[in-house]
Amino acid sequence: MIRLTLARKEAGLSMSALARCADMHVSSISQIESQRLKPYPGQIAKLANALQWEDEPSKLFEEVEAA
Repeated sequence: MIRLTLARKEAGLSMSALARCADMHVSSISQIESQRLKPYPGQIAKLANALQWEDEPSKLFEEVEAA
């Protein structure tokens, strides 16, 4: 699992809710989380802002253990 998925779940957001907050399509969120789509820099910034991520935005895409 990538950290984005964990951060989204910890924030209590569904993929749809994150997509609305980030002004993205839910299918993009799904594909990014399943690592079928590599996000563009603009998408990375939108996701980091939507999650109020304070660390380096690229860290959202690192592999982490499922909680």
